[in-house]
Amino acid sequence: QGCVDHPVVLTEAVCNPLYSRQMMSELLFECYQVPKVSYGVDSLYSFYHNRRQNWPCSGLVISSGYQCTHILPVLEGRLDAKNCKRINLGGCQAAVYLQRLLQLKYPGHFAAITLSRMEEILHEHSYIAEDYIEELQKWRSPEYYENNMHKMQLPFSNKLLGSTLTSEEKQERRQQQLRRLQELNARRREEKLQLDQERLDRLLYVQELLEDGQMDQFHKALVELNMDSAEELQSYINKLSLAIEQTKQKILQAEVNIEVDVVDSKPETPDLDPLGSEQSLEDVESINEFEPLFAEEQPEVEKPVAAVQPVFNLAEYHQLFLGTERIRAPEIVFQPSLIGEDQAGIAETMQYVLERYPKEQQAVLVQNVFLTGGNAMYPGLKARVQRELLEMRPFQSSFQVHLASSPILDAWYGARDWAVEYMTREEGWITRKDYEEKGGEYLKEHCASNVYVPIRLPKQAPRTTEALAPSRVLASSTGNPCEQA
Repeated sequence: QGCVDHPVVLTEAVCNPLYSRQMMSELLFECYQVPKVSYGVDSLYSFYHNRRQNWPCSGLVISSGYQCTHILPVLEGRLDAKNCKRINLGGCQAAVYLQRLLQLKYPGHFAAITLSRMEEILHEHSYIAEDYIEELQKWRSPEYYENNMHKMQLPFSNKLLGSTLTSEEKQERRQQQLRRLQELNARRREEKLQLDQERLDRLLYVQELLEDGQMDQFHKALVELNMDSAEELQSYINKLSLAIEQTKQKILQAEVNIEVDVVDSKPETPDLDPLGSEQSLEDVESINEFEPLFAEEQPEVEKPVAAVQPVFNLAEYHQLFLGTERIRAPEIVFQPSLIGEDQAGIAETMQYVLERYPKEQQAVLVQNVFLTGGNAMYPGLKARVQRELLEMRPFQSSFQVHLASSPILDAWYGARDWAVEYMTREEGWITRKDYEEKGGEYLKEHCASNVYVPIRLPKQAPRTTEALAPSRVLASSTGNPCEQA
């Protein structure tokens, strides 16, 4: 159709900048031709959805999500934007912290400890301790550790090398491994022979300089070769010639061994002694590196072939043991210093917000402390907030802490409820006429919206006074030069 012919309800951040709202309104009205738009805050929509008949219309909303945590005071059903506070910590930072903890604990599984796995572990196995220090003391007990420790199994392959191969396939694979080793050693010998030959040619060229009587060039070449005399040069030439001859003999022997191995290989004779006796020590050491792989290929005729058992249990090696990490990761929203953040936690920020109000309003706010957002799903969050309030509130004062029925989805449910209830009203809706008259940053407030603060441009001075001011200065400067001096 080229347009959206129905109203749109959109969530935005708390105290959203006017420029951001202006860009979004321009997109909706100019591009999509939306008839009317309403902006609201997700956590306030959740608060609106969970309201009950006996709940007061004032309260303190604690919204902790993926990127940040907000403390929002609500008075008489409206947001008090001047005293809102934000903590730049949420589920994302907790997942990164858990990933660092487990990667340091299990460096062998560094690549398998991914951020997506850590988010899954965080959601399913973490909880918030009511008293963090006391909970850490409990984890010191081996019995408590065994009862509360969770094991996570990482994916791994338990398929053993060669366990499903026949004896002929095993023998063929072994022959291929040996041929690869022989080819590798032959290539190394050829490279070494080429380097030694080039070095020998260089030394023989220097020796020819001595025989031709070119002593200056001969001594200069000796200095470049880091040699002192002609005798040392002759000694190096003899040693290098001998090494080249030995390398050539090894290459010839290796070629003969390859021919014998191809012609005379038998599946039932896996003996390596004839081959090893004719090869150099370097070849034997290279082949010995593969011996553990082929140890199972020499069964006796009378006994059945037994399955090879690994030295340790691979399944246990690929397990993660979650102990104190279960409480350390989500604790950062109360103690940001655990990850080096210079911020206040939820308890300190909540106390700071409450202290900005008179005691009467404080008592009203704490009667409805509302928890929402994804981090509200941690077990123990409600008890932790109650404990923090008990410590900061006066003696024998009362407070109530409520948890959203569905902390993740209640923002959507609240926006749906508001849209259905206010569909035929003008309150909260920005029409296209409002957009054209008052600009894209314009906002109509409602019970779950931000507070609209219009742009205030500084007043410019009248042009008449600006024009008169230079002339007066000029007249005074030309009238009395002594006063200028």
